[in-house]
Amino acid sequence: MASPTDSEQKNRDTAGNGRNPLLIVSGFIVLGVALTLIIFGGNLFGGTDATNTSETGGSILEQVPAFEPAETDSIQLPTGGGLLEIGDLAYDFALNDIDGNQVQLSNYAGRPVIINFWATWCGPCLVEMPELEAAYQDYQEEGLVILALDQQESAEDVANFFAELDLSFTAVLDQEGTVSELYGVANVLPTTFFINGEGQITAIHRGPMVQSQIDDYLADTLSAAN
Repeated sequence: MASPTDSEQKNRDTAGNGRNPLLIVSGFIVLGVALTLIIFGGNLFGGTDATNTSETGGSILEQVPAFEPAETDSIQLPTGGGLLEIGDLAYDFALNDIDGNQVQLSNYAGRPVIINFWATWCGPCLVEMPELEAAYQDYQEEGLVILALDQQESAEDVANFFAELDLSFTAVLDQEGTVSELYGVANVLPTTFFINGEGQITAIHRGPMVQSQIDDYLADTLSAAN
């Protein structure tokens, strides 16, 4: 067999090795992508649970029992953490009423308390208010306290609303919406918390109530307080 010429041998070598550089480059690319995913994968896909926990974990938030007075003379809100549930201790708070007087939840230790989150523009709240007033009149001799926490409105507007409906329980101004946020109420109005004399939440109702519902909730609240 005749030996290939130098020109033919060069063409064969070129044909046989022409794809090797491409395979090598492709290999480096795949390796680079794999290393990138290993090193930066957590950041590329939104981080890890451990990162989120370190920023918002329980070490930063601390629940304050309702009937342990806040260690401050100013009107400030103790820090709380997590949504409250039945059986939990309520969060203490200190806000002004419509006359400028400070109202602090822990001052009502030993008494049943209804905390009602509402606003004058809330239609269901308007329907519910007379029901709360009737309950207040019925259970006032048993020490019932109703704190109606208005959401971010002026003292004048709230005072006029109470006067028009002839309401006699306590209107409180949550003007920054801080207590509403603390209690996890957000935009669900009205929302009502029932608290016994030991500061424990006995019922949570979201939406308007009629007096029969209030009576049922108070039955548990008052029995726990006695």
